[in-house]
Amino acid sequence: MPTGLNRGVLLIDLKGTQLTAEENQLLSLPGVAGIVLFSRNYQSREQLIALIRSVRDVRRDLLICVDQEGGRVQRFKDGFTRLPPAQAYGVFDPDLHCHIAYESGWLMASELLACGVDLCLGPVLDIDHGKTSIVGDRAFGCSVEQVTQLASLWVDGVHEAGMSVVIKHFPGHGNVDSDSHVSLPLDDRTFDEICQSDMEPFRVMIRKGVEALMPAHILFPAIDQYPVGYSPEWLKRVLRNQLSFDGLVISDCLSMEGAAKTGSYPARARAALDAGCDLLIICNRQGVLEVLAEIDGSGLQGVGPGDLMPASYTDWASLENSERYREVRKMLARAFGAG
Repeated sequence: MPTGLNRGVLLIDLKGTQLTAEENQLLSLPGVAGIVLFSRNYQSREQLIALIRSVRDVRRDLLICVDQEGGRVQRFKDGFTRLPPAQAYGVFDPDLHCHIAYESGWLMASELLACGVDLCLGPVLDIDHGKTSIVGDRAFGCSVEQVTQLASLWVDGVHEAGMSVVIKHFPGHGNVDSDSHVSLPLDDRTFDEICQSDMEPFRVMIRKGVEALMPAHILFPAIDQYPVGYSPEWLKRVLRNQLSFDGLVISDCLSMEGAAKTGSYPARARAALDAGCDLLIICNRQGVLEVLAEIDGSGLQGVGPGDLMPASYTDWASLENSERYREVRKMLARAFGAG
């Protein structure tokens, strides 16, 4: 298991583009492992860099995360390269789509690192079965082979830039027709059916060596009575024992409706940690305060978010002066109109 110095549990959100006095206090608490940034936290690169600097001034070991997949899930836009959705790589020129997927991963990670962001919460390894728009064009394809090939190349590019990855949403979110943000989706397939399709990209990436994984807020009643993120069956027996995953497990946001039936925020946190999650995302301030009160009182301990932090960062001026960076931006602009 990872052994980073930071032993916090929670990844929390921020209200705006600057730290509030309350957030300064929250981030100093040992139960907090880091932050997840959203579009509301971004105005410009300069503002983002200043915000991150203020976070580091509170604690240098806080993990700074964002969803920067591309397409409709890209939190930082103006001043960053507009990235295509993952689906776009699979429908592009087959002679070039592998190269573009690799270079896009490298560019995405390089831009974030140049601002001091540690981690993109991706890639999505879900297969698009045509059943839900929540996955839709966020998927690299409609088949095991296409998702595995393109996601693997994207991951290689991210790794070359020096950033870790978070594969999601284990064991696959593409076969349900509801949104876990507003309800708890049900998938009635058998374990063998899931293994032969949706879980295969996760198996390949785990063998490849990835640093973190995010389970889905989905209930598979044929396998367990608990949703995946609260299920020791999924996270310990299947993920740890059968698939031999030894990275960090990061819960999907416990503020989502798909996570709510377990009860209060402390109950959700306890259930997720007991099931095998290492870090918990909570984007609800009252929920954060309730969980921190329990963590501080009960000695709950997370494991090593510092293992997900890059060895080094670059700066934006150096990145813009890079010939490779300029060429990749041109390539994306020609292929997808990105820029």
